[in-house]
Amino acid sequence: MAKYSFQFKKKIVEEYFSGKGGFEFIAKKYSIPYSAIRNWVHGYERNGDSALLRSRKNKNYSFEYKLSVVEFYLSNEVSYQDLACQENINNPSLITKWVNDFKIAGPDALRPRKKGRKKKMDVSKQSKMKNSSEDNNISAERVKQLEDELLKLRIENAYLKELRRLRLEEEAFLKKQRELSTVSEENSN
Repeated sequence: MAKYSFQFKKKIVEEYFSGKGGFEFIAKKYSIPYSAIRNWVHGYERNGDSALLRSRKNKNYSFEYKLSVVEFYLSNEVSYQDLACQENINNPSLITKWVNDFKIAGPDALRPRKKGRKKKMDVSKQSKMKNSSEDNNISAERVKQLEDELLKLRIENAYLKELRRLRLEEEAFLKKQRELSTVSEENSN
């Protein structure tokens, strides 16, 4: 059950708008966190009664939608709260998680992932699956993941090759310097 009912939230919001007190006064009066009242009021201003209703189901957001919200946040000076109200997302911390995941692991972190434990199969079923159309049923998402991984590995490989080339050049240069210094020492003696 929800901690606060719709009727209670509506009463708090109406008290605020009628001028009976500010966020802090009402928070102390009802022993409610200040931030909760602020969220209810701002949500009500943007979306009306629907912002005060408790969501009965979890929404699934597409990869493209998450990416657009994160890019909007990063490119504009807007708070998580304002962006959540603008996008009609009841939980601003969800946007915070998306942004942090994006900063850590890039856009791949926003892609949907299968949940739960992988199913175990009999050995006979596994061999049948390998021989059958498993190769044909590779999803487009998996192909995209593999292409991204391949690109990262190619970049890493090119970097390491260039680093090796530079080290070899440096070693050759140092060897030549040593030879020149020994030749000049022999000439001076």
